[in-house]
Amino acid sequence: MKRIYIGTLAFLSVIQACAQERPLDMKMDFEDYDPPSTLVVPEHVLTRAKYPFVDVHNHQFNMPTQDLNALLKEMDQLNMAVMVNLSGRGRGSTEHLDKSLENVKKTNPKRLIVFTNMDFAAIDDPEWQGRMLKQLEDDVKKGANGLKIYKTLGLFAVDSKGRRIHIDDPRIDPIWDKCGQLGIPVFIHSADPKQFWQPIDKNNERWLELKLHPGRRHDADTTSWETVIAEQHRMFKKHPKTKFINAHMGWYANDLKKLGELLDQMPNMYCELGAVIAELGRQPRAGRAFLIKYQDRVMFGKDSWVPEEYSTYFRVLETADDYFPYHKRYHAFWRMYGLDLPDDVLKKIYYKNAIKVVPNIDASLFPK
Repeated sequence: MKRIYIGTLAFLSVIQACAQERPLDMKMDFEDYDPPSTLVVPEHVLTRAKYPFVDVHNHQFNMPTQDLNALLKEMDQLNMAVMVNLSGRGRGSTEHLDKSLENVKKTNPKRLIVFTNMDFAAIDDPEWQGRMLKQLEDDVKKGANGLKIYKTLGLFAVDSKGRRIHIDDPRIDPIWDKCGQLGIPVFIHSADPKQFWQPIDKNNERWLELKLHPGRRHDADTTSWETVIAEQHRMFKKHPKTKFINAHMGWYANDLKKLGELLDQMPNMYCELGAVIAELGRQPRAGRAFLIKYQDRVMFGKDSWVPEEYSTYFRVLETADDYFPYHKRYHAFWRMYGLDLPDDVLKKIYYKNAIKVVPNIDASLFPK
């Protein structure tokens, strides 16, 4: 027994000596651990899209006063032919929309498309519906090419009695129908990633994002994710003559089977890739098959104007690269793979589908 004890002490002394020579950094937090990959594989870091493209999901809140020629130069570097600014009314004013459209007309109306927005706060005012219908008609006459609905509808917008306004509220029905009559699409962002409603613990795939951005949490909300999404789908089905662009692939990029079923059920629903490209990049075989099957229903979108981040989108869509990182680790701590999409599919995602759905995009800016 004494021999075993002495042997154990000797072993522990060796371990202690090694630890003193090469101390481990055991105080490092999980969010700091991000080692570069040692995998040696071909890399194709793309800073420019293979084809001219339309970004159907962008926000330029300073459009009334910004230097749009400088913006066009940045777009040229990416091979972005057309940008859709979804924030035409900025924070809600008609003046903001008017000045945005004026600045666009002075610069290059062929390459900058503007959508209008709508305020639902006075929905229980008997005159609200008539005002919004006239506003929509006037905005389209001025040059707006679509209606963007923010996630406030369904999550935060309430009526005068403090009741949440449902996405499929019948008082809004004439608005959706009017968009169909005017030939403009409705770009709608509903809810947030489903994980934002789940417990913020070790089983939540968005834990790091929610730790760094706690304002995005919905785990204490009384309205469930399923409720909001169901309202959106019911609304789509109620208005089959209106085209809807479902932002962020409707938050189903991580469940492509379900998303495919929804696209089959609702032929008036399209979707875009903004902020969910990492979901496709981590399932390259399923993602590629999905985009080929539904190539007529998906558009390119980014959501935020950070030019250097577009490279990730180009690389996922165009290359066959293995195991490369996303540009924001808190969005995706996993690695991604290129989908190597066929050229005819790329053209539809990059521009052909947008030309089909968004009015007044100049087709002469793109190859046949």
